[in-house]
Amino acid sequence: MTTARDLMLVAMDVKPVRPVGQGDLSLALAGAEVIDLVGAGAVALDGDLLVPGTAPSPDDPLLADAVSSLVRAAPYERVDDWLWRRGQGLAAVYAARLEADGLVGRSRQGRLSFRSSDTRPLDSPARSRAGERWDADEPVLAVLGSAVGLREEPADAFAGPPGDAVGTVLAAVGDAVTELEAVRQRKSIEDAAFDNIWRAP
Repeated sequence: MTTARDLMLVAMDVKPVRPVGQGDLSLALAGAEVIDLVGAGAVALDGDLLVPGTAPSPDDPLLADAVSSLVRAAPYERVDDWLWRRGQGLAAVYAARLEADGLVGRSRQGRLSFRSSDTRPLDSPARSRAGERWDADEPVLAVLGSAVGLREEPADAFAGPPGDAVGTVLAAVGDAVTELEAVRQRKSIEDAAFDNIWRAP
């Protein structure tokens, strides 16, 4: 299992402290992929640039797909740009993969619904492992969970992550989620203003 899969299982299994948006979770999943790829030597960070590594492609199909989509020529790609590009729709991709692997069940409506009360991870070693990491406040998973609203604690309340590259990625995830929320709020204000124009006598 990977950090991204563990994060997805936790997100489907625990009660969040605030609604978890698909966009927020997708950004965090993309960040989790980078962290695992750094750990595997498949990618390295040069400042905030993602530089392909020399390690072979991971066995996990979603991580392998992430490796294949890396920009492989200078000036490479910034972490924040990767999060937005790779993260587009990534939560739905992980949900479908977990379903295909038999790790989550379907809702009564016959479709996989991310936050449906009828949809939960099935009992499995993968679910147990993800739950153990979560319950143990494993730093990377805890910070990612905090960023998307699965828990109250701010990211800086946890022990420092293991390495500068990981810290760079986690900070980029936090910034991207904050930016996404600002975009949502701006759109909400614009939509409300537009509605008021049409409702005016």
